[in-house]
Amino acid sequence: MTKYNIGDSRVIESREVSDGITIRRRRESPDGKRFTTYERVEKPNLAVIKKSGVRELFERDKLASAIKRSVGKFFASEVEVEEMISEIEDALYLIGENEITSKQIGDKVLDELAKRNDVAYVRYASVYYKFKTLDDFVKILEQRRTQKKES
Repeated sequence: MTKYNIGDSRVIESREVSDGITIRRRRESPDGKRFTTYERVEKPNLAVIKKSGVRELFERDKLASAIKRSVGKFFASEVEVEEMISEIEDALYLIGENEITSKQIGDKVLDELAKRNDVAYVRYASVYYKFKTLDDFVKILEQRRTQKKES
């Protein structure tokens, strides 16, 4: 693979990639060779405060894995799941804090699932709230019905 000095190259074409946060640039080096670079907006690190008080860095992949494991099969496509994960991640950054709680993450996941799929919402809620009985399921179902009627 040939390495190029980006500073010596000129941009031929720029366009936004479909994710909305990446820019694709076609460049040309002084010797006429063309190559592509990608630029992404770098987000600040978020620390997640767990229930135990332990702090760890927010990992998008960990969030994605948890969502896909618990509710991924209730969506039409992988793209829909990825869009949802992006919405949740954006909402977390919009909180405007350097530290967020695991509860805030779970609440954002539930908010997004409530907009998209009732079954996925109840399934995720059953793990998030640690349901122990059938009454727990009935209670959350009644809450969802009430919320839907109000909206």
